[in-house]
Amino acid sequence: MGLADLHMHTIYSYDGTATVPDVLRRAHKAGLDVIAITDHDEIAGALEALKLAHHFGVEVIPGIEIDTAEGDLLALFVTEIVPKGLPLVETVLRVRELGGICIAPHPTARGLGLKSLSVSTITKALRNPHVADTLIGIEAYNATAMDKVGIAAARLLTSRLAMASVGNSDAHVLDAIGLGATEFAGTTASDLVSALRSGQTSIRRQKEWHVVRILWSWFFDYIGSLFTRFAMVTQ
Repeated sequence: MGLADLHMHTIYSYDGTATVPDVLRRAHKAGLDVIAITDHDEIAGALEALKLAHHFGVEVIPGIEIDTAEGDLLALFVTEIVPKGLPLVETVLRVRELGGICIAPHPTARGLGLKSLSVSTITKALRNPHVADTLIGIEAYNATAMDKVGIAAARLLTSRLAMASVGNSDAHVLDAIGLGATEFAGTTASDLVSALRSGQTSIRRQKEWHVVRILWSWFFDYIGSLFTRFAMVTQ
């Protein structure tokens, strides 16, 4: 069985804390076969990871977490920016044009800046056959989302819509990478896509962090990343 974590952030995200090499190193240590770098409305970290991945024994899917007009959306297998702020349907269709697929992250969850798609928004969008062929997964487990009620609702939504069930970490700090992951037959990104399209995925959950640990880990790691951020800006 392969193991994938398809939702994580690097220092290229405004709220990420780790460099791309550190993320790749940690992903390999966590036993992940496939990861997706999904920085907020930014592709630079994913492109850097693509260049470095072979040094770390991890396959990288380039992606973005897009801020659509109705909530966040994970776009995978894209190598250029998709504009933020567009309606969900238009965003998904643009990802489709780029050859990508989409997953709805932390749907229905709220709190601390989470902008999640609602059940009605997803259901309505799926009436478009091209959207239904592209938006193929629901993040039924998000290891670091603090709205546990919303995450529980996401599991029910996955069953109701007969979409692939995905587990992710949504890691903003290194130690969170792999806390939530998706199991699939095979070990490659191609195998993963086949499993997503056939609904043959399962969720791997590790011990959940308490909300205090989530916040404090991010705070201290973010402070520690400020020098790196400054160096990136001044280059």
